[in-house]
Amino acid sequence: MDIIRGSGNVFRDLGHPNADREQLRALLAAKIIGVLDDRKLTVRAAQEMTGVAAADFSRIRKASLGRFTIDRLMTILASLDQEVEITVNVHPRHATAPAALHP
Repeated sequence: MDIIRGSGNVFRDLGHPNADREQLRALLAAKIIGVLDDRKLTVRAAQEMTGVAAADFSRIRKASLGRFTIDRLMTILASLDQEVEITVNVHPRHATAPAALHP
């Protein structure tokens, strides 16, 4: 069995265009889901609390993020009384594939 070490971004590993953007959206969505779970909020209760449509919370729970911008996800987190802090590191991309490890 070969073990392949990923890059830390599954979208990049699978060759998705805009992989970094997709990764950030997935991370923000995961944080939203975590807040809902921690507070035991239904999508309807979250709607009442934030004014964000219950259908949007349902889409986030299903990881159907196509219609959400990073800004929109950050706004939803803010409406859930969360402070979002993002650190950006910029460096040249490496064209190499993830390294394979053999047991």
